Amino acid sequence: MSRILTVKTSAFDDQKAGTSGLRKRVSVFQSKANYAENFIQSILTAAAEPAQRQDAVLVVGGDGRYYNKQIIQLIIQMSAANGIGRLVIGQNGILSTPAVSCIIRKIKAIGGIILTASHNPGGPDGDFGIKYNICSGGPAPEAVTEKIFQLSKTIEEYSICPDLKVDLSTIGKQQFDLENKFKPFSVEIVDSVEAYVNMLRNIFDFNALKELLSGSEHLKIRLDAMHGVMGPYVKKILCEELGSPANSAVNCTPLEDFGGHHPDPNLTYAADLVETMETGDYDFGAAFDGDGDRNMILGKHGFFVNPSDSVAVIAANIFTIPYFQQTGVRGFARSMPTSGALDRVAKATKIALYETPTGWKFFGNLMDANKLSLCGEESFGTGSDHIREKDGLWAVLAWLSIIAKRKQSVEVIMQEHWQKYGRNFFTRYDYEEVDAAAATKLMKNMETVMTDRAFVGYKFTVCEEEYFVEKADNFEYCDPVDGSISRNQGLRIIFTDGSRIIFRLSGTGSAGATIRIYIDSYYKDASKIFKDAQTMLSPLIKIALKFSQIHEKTGRTRPTVIT
Repeated sequence: MSRILTVKTSAFDDQKAGTSGLRKRVSVFQSKANYAENFIQSILTAAAEPAQRQDAVLVVGGDGRYYNKQIIQLIIQMSAANGIGRLVIGQNGILSTPAVSCIIRKIKAIGGIILTASHNPGGPDGDFGIKYNICSGGPAPEAVTEKIFQLSKTIEEYSICPDLKVDLSTIGKQQFDLENKFKPFSVEIVDSVEAYVNMLRNIFDFNALKELLSGSEHLKIRLDAMHGVMGPYVKKILCEELGSPANSAVNCTPLEDFGGHHPDPNLTYAADLVETMETGDYDFGAAFDGDGDRNMILGKHGFFVNPSDSVAVIAANIFTIPYFQQTGVRGFARSMPTSGALDRVAKATKIALYETPTGWKFFGNLMDANKLSLCGEESFGTGSDHIREKDGLWAVLAWLSIIAKRKQSVEVIMQEHWQKYGRNFFTRYDYEEVDAAAATKLMKNMETVMTDRAFVGYKFTVCEEEYFVEKADNFEYCDPVDGSISRNQGLRIIFTDGSRIIFRLSGTGSAGATIRIYIDSYYKDASKIFKDAQTMLSPLIKIALKFSQIHEKTGRTRPTVIT
């Protein structure tokens, strides 16, 4: 019989979730008394009324980073004390973010708690995060995260069963009797991969993929799990299920510090994969982030597929995926900073296109209203309405399905796409961990200039290239489903030729501020579409750096990451 304690606590004023949950340095969770307890209690209070909790099920898992197992035990103890009837937890606490979404939907849970800081570094000196997903399997919308935040600012006590301990390594059900509770508390440890694999079997043609990856003239692939959560999934699905050689997958053991690396699938942090692909020994390469929802696609000799182009190619070849042959295509969507490549496909196919703020929750609303089938973000996130999260492995299997059908290389598929639709040249400059006050001031100063009426029509001249401002604003989104308004989603300068420069403060960091600059420019001219993106965008990059004065105002001399 486990005892239930009510513990007095003091509220914190900094537990406002960003675009993907509450992320802080590990040291914050460890050094501030009851910091994690307060936030977990706020989630549980918001998740269900007391009378509904006995029949409620929550899914719990994480990306395997440092401090995951301790916090999972805390969630178990507090869920029991708060009257939650059952928890479903991935074996050893491991569940990818897409797998959590999948399981929530499959078992009709009230929601899930995901322990991840996504692509941020791990380890004792790294980052930690707690994220709540709702019953649709998607990230909590702003109304829910705001409710959690308000509760966290006024919390005075939390409930816990301090003696309750669960073996996370053994698959099966465990039950616990609690004082003053009529029904026992149940914890079910499940295989981390099984439900997710079963779902993918019903989406893709596994026979065609198996022939592609293990047939007589099989595609040579290289997949880098970056020591994040995706290792077991890649091994089970690509190697065991689809027959790709075991050495196709590397860095597949989840580590608490991701092997000392930054588990972010881009050209900077996945440099080892890029280097390997540049040798020409492999036809297809991909990397995944810490929690498995992001992906990077590479072709032979390191040919890089920009994420904005990736979702556009999948859209243009969408019926190579059996799932869409069955469901049809309801709509496409992209986040506002993502290039307009998807728009070209939507226009050509006469399929509705939605432009949303950054954050997968905005896509989820459209999916739940049956308005959206495929979506993507420039930040290496791609997915569909099969779940309510971006899904890195789904994107890889989508690309492999296209290759299996078209029997062409990644590079040829991409080049033919540009020839047909034209090319949106795109780049992103990230300035990470900038002083928060300096970053906020920089954004405010730019907005003041941009909102002056005289700014429209302003001419920028660089290297004999002239760009005239057609529109300048701070992006605002009215959700077509519920009418909710999301303001201050990024500063946009749109030129008369359709080129765009966007400035945005990111909500995914744990310290300081991350300033992102996005540049997007469209060309249809066949003599230009195969040129280098940085070369083609050079005038606009110069305009963005000069207009923002980002180097002068932040003391930086270059971006942390260029995509």
